[in-house]
Parts: sequence; C-alpha cells; structure tokens
Amino acid sequence: MFPWRWLALLALIPLSLSANAGVKVKLTQKGLDFGRELFVASLQEKLMTIKVPDISGTERVDPIGKVHYSLTEMRVVKLGLPSSAIGLVPGTGFSLTITNAFLSLHGRWRVKYLRFIKDRGSFDLAIKSLSITTSISLRSDNMGLPAVAMASCTTTLGGVSVKLHGGASWLYNLFRRFIEKGLQSQLQKKLCPLVAESVSSMNQFLKTVNVMAPVDRYAEIAYPMVSSPDISSSSIGLNLKGEFYNIGNHMEPPFSPAPFFLPNQEQSMLYIGLSAFTANSASFVYNKAGTLSLKITDDMVPRSSPIRLTTNTFGVLIPQIAKLFPGLMMVLQLKMTKDPLSSIEANKVTVDAKSSLTAYAILANTKLAPLFVLNLDFSVSARVNVVGNKLAGAVTLNRLDMSLGKSYVGDFKVGSLSNIFQIVLKWVVLPTVNVRLKEGFPLPSLGKINLKNTQLQILKGYIMIGTDLQNSG
Repeated sequence: MFPWRWLALLALIPLSLSANAGVKVKLTQKGLDFGRELFVASLQEKLMTIKVPDISGTERVDPIGKVHYSLTEMRVVKLGLPSSAIGLVPGTGFSLTITNAFLSLHGRWRVKYLRFIKDRGSFDLAIKSLSITTSISLRSDNMGLPAVAMASCTTTLGGVSVKLHGGASWLYNLFRRFIEKGLQSQLQKKLCPLVAESVSSMNQFLKTVNVMAPVDRYAEIAYPMVSSPDISSSSIGLNLKGEFYNIGNHMEPPFSPAPFFLPNQEQSMLYIGLSAFTANSASFVYNKAGTLSLKITDDMVPRSSPIRLTTNTFGVLIPQIAKLFPGLMMVLQLKMTKDPLSSIEANKVTVDAKSSLTAYAILANTKLAPLFVLNLDFSVSARVNVVGNKLAGAVTLNRLDMSLGKSYVGDFKVGSLSNIFQIVLKWVVLPTVNVRLKEGFPLPSLGKINLKNTQLQILKGYIMIGTDLQNSG
C-alpha cells in the first residue's frame, strides 16, 4: 500500500522556479487526513517487522544470587495505532503524531544460576501508551521529482510489562524489571529507524507522479511544479506547469500563463484549477502537429443530409461550378490559419478559431481542381467534465463568419454558402473534434489514487475541480 500518496505532490519542486502556473492544486485538511490514514496503515505494516536483537545479561537477585539470562526469538504478535493526527508546519512540511499505540512481543527466555542450574521458557511483552511524533521535510531531487525525508522523531513508551511462562517462572518474575528495562531500551532504538524507513520508502512511489503524462501519439502534458509549495497552517498549494508539448519536440508557446488564485474552499479533499493557458498550449501543440487540419469528403456527411459534397449541389448556389465541372464529387480541405484561442469566463468556456477552407472538384483522373478558398472565423462553446482521472469535453457551434479568400470560378456571393458550411461544421467538423475531446487528457495524479465525488466550476480565468480521493492500490 502506498503511503501518503497525495501528500507527496507537495515536494514537486523543479529546477526552475520562476514561471506562473498553468495549473494549481490545493490539498485541504480533509486531503491531509486521507494521506495520514494511508501512511499510518503503511507504518503499521513496517512496525510489524521489528527485529529485536537477542538480549543477555547478569543480575543479582535475592535470594539466589547472580542470574545469567538471555531473551531470544522475539517477534511482534500484535500492534495497534488507534489514534493519529497530522499537522502542517507552514513553509516547511508536516508533523505526524501517533498516540495510545500498543505493541505485544513473544519470545524465548533462558537462565542459569548457582553455576549449574539452567531453565528456559517463553515470555510475553506488552507495551501500552506508545506514542510516536515525527516531522517530515519536503524537497525536490535534481530531476524535479518529489523527495521526502524524516526530519525528526521521538518515541515514548508509557508502560512495559513482561510475563514469563514455563520452568520456575514464578521465581524469575522476581527480576523481570531488569528485562523490562532492557527491552524498553532496545525498542526505543528500533522504532524511529523504522519510521524513517517508512518515510524513505515513499520516494519510490513518488516516481509515479505524472510529471509528464502522455495524452495521445501527438502530445503529452507536463505537471512539474514551477515554484515552491505554499504550505499554510490549513492547506498546501501547488503551482504546476500544466503545459502541453509535442512528443519528442518540446517547444514553448509564444504566450505565458496569467496569474490566478484558487478560492478558499475546504469541502473537498483536493482542488485543481486549470487555466486557459493549458487549453491554449494544447491548441499550439496540435496545430503545430497538423492534427487540426481536416480533409472532408462526402462519405463523412450523414446520409440523411440533403447537402452533398458534389458540384451539382454547389452549382445550385454557384452556377459556374456546375458549368465548369458538371457531375463531380468534391473534397474540402480545412486548415487552421491561427492557433484556436480559448477563453474562460464565469460559467462559460469559448474557443475562437480562424481557418481557411479550400474546395476542390475531383476530376476523372483523381486530380483536384481548386474551386474557391474561404476564410472562416467561427466560435464554439465548450462543455467540460471529469471522467475518471481525466478532463474531457465537447463543443457546439456559436457563430460562423465567412469571407472569400480566392475564387477560381469567378465572383459569387459568399453568404449563399452559409447554410451549407454551418451544416458541414455541425455535422462533420465538430463531431470529429468531439471524438477527440471525449478521450480527454490526464489530470495531475499520483499512483493508483483516483478522483471521486468530483464537482466542476467554471470561474473567471480557470476551471476548478473539487474532488475527494480514493485509493485503488
């Protein structure tokens, strides 16, 4: 079980700490308590592996004199960590306190006294009111990945009692106080190193943070931190890059994130804010990769549509086309002339796009004859939703403005084509886009921690997701 998975995100401090964040994350006290439960469960597993070394010694016990004793084969048989609490140390890290813990050991005892008398048996050790207090520091390694370490640890054993069984146990119980003292010392030496091991073991799991998350065969999204974590007395704020990149060819876009701030909300375990920068970096990447261009053929138009991509259909509105290229199929080539631009206002996400559309007639020899080029300026509204650990969406057409870029068939009124191209956009282009948007892109995540009870708000400048967390590991 992976301990404190979401708390690990706090240490995502990269080598460069200057840029504004494209994505912000805030972990609330509820989220901290979620991480505490995971860590305590992991620590309990670790403490069950305590290896107490054999203990031997000599004590003078009245009335039998010197007694040589040894305790061996000691193992934990019962352990409980019923009460724990986590607190934040502003600007530094965390403190974890475990109280009212209990521990039971079972082992073997041997004694020798009066030079020749030997005896053996078993014993049970019970520890009550065990407490552990530890602080954990957060830092970044040289790759910008999170790393944690135990900064301090103290333990207190409220009471230790040993009971001997077998042999002349009634006699040897007379010197059990010496055994209790030795065992208490050994256990106190062992507990904090085991806590340190539990904290250190987190670092292997921290590598599961999706600092660079693949989206598809064209793009990946980067989530390293761009500044130190903002640790207050009640929550942790993380500033993540939140930028799309072409796989294998990272290039910064000609724009930067605008500052934004998450509101003070505490109802959910985690809040994620995604700015328009993240969406616009995706536009930059996909347009650069050429995936926003689209070749539209007649078989992509629904059969039920009265509009066909033929010179006969377009010839009704532009007679020159029917005269020059009678009875031919057509193909449309849509290409973005600028990267689509996303804007986020309260309860509204809008994407504005500028493109060129070239219409061709398909000749008998399969060559293409250009007919005209239109400049399309259109706007769509986006609906966004969380699916699993991804943000997905869909778009609908708001408006379409057209102008003639170039005609190869003489002058004609562009307005006559408005209905046709609204149908093409609504029935062909946007459904194609929505298939891709439905797949979504990964949100910041760690290991097998899933989001649940998600709520989405569209605020000015960013989208905010409030969510609880669930461990599926």
